[in-house]
Amino acid sequence: MLKDITLGQYFPGDTIVHRLDARTKIILLILYIVALFQAKSWWSYGLMLAVTALCMLLSRIRVKNIFKGLKPMLIIIAITALLNLFYTTGTPVRPGWIVTWEGIARSVQMILRIVLLITGTFLLTYTTSPIELTDGLEKLLSPLKMLRVPVHEITIMMSMALRFIPTLIEETDKIMSAQRARGADFETGSLVQRARALLPIIVPLFVSAFRRADELAVAMESRCYHGGEGRTRMKQMKLAGRDYAALLLGALFLALVIVLRHFGW
Repeated sequence: MLKDITLGQYFPGDTIVHRLDARTKIILLILYIVALFQAKSWWSYGLMLAVTALCMLLSRIRVKNIFKGLKPMLIIIAITALLNLFYTTGTPVRPGWIVTWEGIARSVQMILRIVLLITGTFLLTYTTSPIELTDGLEKLLSPLKMLRVPVHEITIMMSMALRFIPTLIEETDKIMSAQRARGADFETGSLVQRARALLPIIVPLFVSAFRRADELAVAMESRCYHGGEGRTRMKQMKLAGRDYAALLLGALFLALVIVLRHFGW
């Protein structure tokens, strides 16, 4: 299960999506999320599915990679679907039943919303390197520097956290394999027993995480890192024509979803 978590991974490529500026992709993701929460009818969700499939096709991200990343979220998706299925009032499927037609429709829509939300986020991290993502976030948040917000430090922390997710997952898998080789059992017993069985994993994982953080801090200090003050970049970020075209299409897409919601389609 741990190996199925793909958040924070980057798949290098030379597609049109990979070549887009990081700022463009971040803005497009924001527009995508807003459009997703504006979607209300089946027409809107069908449009969201079509656009998501087109983005996956253009970025050449395999469907199995998306499904692999969705596996750890299946419990949350199932719980959300059941809650909406049984707690939505309306016309019962059969007389005396708790399940309603409106509940079924709401449950399916919530499943689609969560899946599409996770997929859109994955597409950003899959097609954008951590360095580009950090620089893009810092550029977009740069106006906050006038309010003395430490934008560079915030973006660096976000980038490092995202970067070390796969590393910590790999470390956790190694610790679990080592504990299993010593006779540890993580799958049987009551909930309390399973929680106690995780202690031999959590303690060395925290020790490893703190050790890595300390080593990273020493490495940054030895290279005279002093935040964003006077920092230069080897690659300058510039918006190209494809970026403006993508932003225009993203704005039109959001407007279309809002129009569909307004007319109830």
